[in-house]
Amino acid sequence: QPVFKMAALLRVSVRRLATRNRGVVYMGPGKVEVQKIAYPKLELDTPKGPRACQHGVILKVLTTNICGSDQHMVRGRTTAPTGLVLGHEITGEVVECGRDVEYIRNGDVVSVPFNIACGRCENCRAGKTGICLNVNPARPGAAYGYVDMGGWIGGQAEYVMVPYADFNLLRFPDRSQALRKISDLTLLSDIFPTGFHGAVTAGVGPGSTVYVAGAGPVGLAAAASCQLLGAAVVIVGDLIPERLAQAKSFGCATVDLRSSVPLEAQLKNILGSAELDCGIDCVGFEAHGCGHDHKHEKPAQVLNDLMTVTRAGGAIGIPGLYVTEDPGAGEQAAKTGNLQLRLGLGWAKSLSFHTGQCPVLHYNKKLMMAILHERIDIAKACNVKLIGLDEAPEAYKDFDRGAAVKYVIDPHGAVRGQAKK
Repeated sequence: QPVFKMAALLRVSVRRLATRNRGVVYMGPGKVEVQKIAYPKLELDTPKGPRACQHGVILKVLTTNICGSDQHMVRGRTTAPTGLVLGHEITGEVVECGRDVEYIRNGDVVSVPFNIACGRCENCRAGKTGICLNVNPARPGAAYGYVDMGGWIGGQAEYVMVPYADFNLLRFPDRSQALRKISDLTLLSDIFPTGFHGAVTAGVGPGSTVYVAGAGPVGLAAAASCQLLGAAVVIVGDLIPERLAQAKSFGCATVDLRSSVPLEAQLKNILGSAELDCGIDCVGFEAHGCGHDHKHEKPAQVLNDLMTVTRAGGAIGIPGLYVTEDPGAGEQAAKTGNLQLRLGLGWAKSLSFHTGQCPVLHYNKKLMMAILHERIDIAKACNVKLIGLDEAPEAYKDFDRGAAVKYVIDPHGAVRGQAKK
């Protein structure tokens, strides 16, 4: 009993001391700022007002990553409101638990899936946590700090609240080991499972030949995942030489989509064939043309390319983001998510398509084990760079310019300090 009283006193002390919070806030197209924001509460906003969230926890954020999906908002390509606290890739230390949390404890270091899921609805019970039916009144599925995804406060901050903690959180088995491997483990919240999901849904397996469209962080994670799954050849296409060089650094072949040489011809030069077993779209709705058209947006370009180069009967995984509203689209139809797809080609070739958010919980524990047992060096593949919270606005600018880097924010300086020891 004295132990429990002491634990309760410590929790109260943490709450009293940790009243400060800062976060990365979207201020309009092309602009983010680090601002003071409210310290999180174990509360849920409802139409009838706030109510207690006793199944939730408050995290001290150890790492939180900048994602290409965040860039879509920051570029003004969504309907994101100003004042939105960004960030859906979160790793943290539990500092406060609601009374209904049974299996997570203060001091646990945990990975937070970007999907917010209740664990109770039909979809969650089927493992489809990316389309939970109870966490977003507007549509299935929710995420932290993202437009149209339920209004949940983002995690590019010093502290954040996580609901349904027992269901959602992945606890790392050893704290000191987790901190040593944090540059890899931080990618479990989104891009590593997302890239892996793209590879799995494209049917990648031992001996597969794969084309990955896009060498941003998700594309690099997908390429590394293809290698983990046993692919014989992984070819990555992009418009940015630095990103192609990063893909080459861990054994991928590459195609430069700025080249006047058609994609099929470049693939044939590498593989001896213009078709591959599997295709993965890691670009999404801000796709550009190829060759002389590479400076112009063509939102259906990647999907049409993948239908062209994926063999008959093959599959295409689509972890790249497509939206229902794109106010910045150059084509009128694309403003409402309508693209000029060659669906007839895909039908004629009996191709399979897999879209939607990755259900992170389906993959993250096994991928954690692959990291901890050194089956993959995902931080190296994605070129992780740790930065401070105040460096985030400049990192957004660098990322938008095409930097071949996965920026990981260390809000408290705790991870970089650990690395120096």
